[in-house]
Amino acid sequence: MPARPRADPYAGVIPLLVLALVAVAVLSIRLGAVPIGFGDMASALAKLRTAPDALDLTERVFLDLRLPRALACVLVGASLGLGGVLLQALFRNPIVEPGLVGTSSGAAFGAALYFVLGAALKFHAGEWTLPVAACLGGALSTAAVLGLASAAGGYRESTTAVLLVGIAVNALFLSGVGFLSYIARDPQARSITFWGLGTLSGASWRAVALLAVSTGLGLFWSLRAARGLNALMLGEGEALALGVDVKRLKLVVIAVNVLIVAVATAITGIIGFVGLIVPHLLRLLRGSDNRFLLIGSALLGGIVLTLADLGARVLLRPAEMPIGILTSAVGAPVFIALLRGRKSRIE
Repeated sequence: MPARPRADPYAGVIPLLVLALVAVAVLSIRLGAVPIGFGDMASALAKLRTAPDALDLTERVFLDLRLPRALACVLVGASLGLGGVLLQALFRNPIVEPGLVGTSSGAAFGAALYFVLGAALKFHAGEWTLPVAACLGGALSTAAVLGLASAAGGYRESTTAVLLVGIAVNALFLSGVGFLSYIARDPQARSITFWGLGTLSGASWRAVALLAVSTGLGLFWSLRAARGLNALMLGEGEALALGVDVKRLKLVVIAVNVLIVAVATAITGIIGFVGLIVPHLLRLLRGSDNRFLLIGSALLGGIVLTLADLGARVLLRPAEMPIGILTSAVGAPVFIALLRGRKSRIE
């Protein structure tokens, strides 16, 4: 008798994550200062096509605030989860997170520069100015990390040099953010501080459209690079022997990480630990295949960030807690617990 094909041990995980993501997104839309029922959602969507001027207050809250915020939250969480998997696979190091190559700190510096100089020079070119400034800052800092590591000869020989240079460049750009906060006037300083702690309060349909493009492109190129990343996990020599263009793969992964993380940071500010703990949680399922990890981390990242955003909105209601505070407060002990569990399994 012919051997039965082995069942995919992760086949049921992805559908469960999809259902969980839909459930937490709907829960996030329903709960808040203004409760929104399923009837309000259905009537708002129906009136949007037939009588948009007849929308009541609750329906407008749903369409203009809750729905774009929930979608932005899902997309930002997916971007951060993707970035974590990509860099952990590239550096073959499970404690790497998207901001370690300087992307997040550079984006924060670009945003702080805009807050201070934009106010001083009375410069405002539209609602895209802040995201563009943050993206340029993220790209600049990442290029600085790779350029300095390459000049030292480390980028071609060891990814450790990239991580060490990334720590230094992160410190440099964060010191720049601190200096700009110090010289800023009170409104600008508060904007820098609040944005640096992460928030989804400014989510809009235009932000959702930008995030959809960046996250969609990032997921597409990540999945195309998944086989190469699986080979790279064995080592650069083994990947080269299997026909992988390692140099091109590294450039593609870094470029995708810059795109998705810089855009996400530009919209929401700095949100830590999502890209670090989400891949770890999926690896508890023994999922080492990057094709599974990429899709799973995008879904689980959306779930984790949506739950964090829900907590940030309801814990201090009617006030709103910056989401970065909550992800760090919960993510740090969870990560320590994961590391302890991993150590005990190794022993």
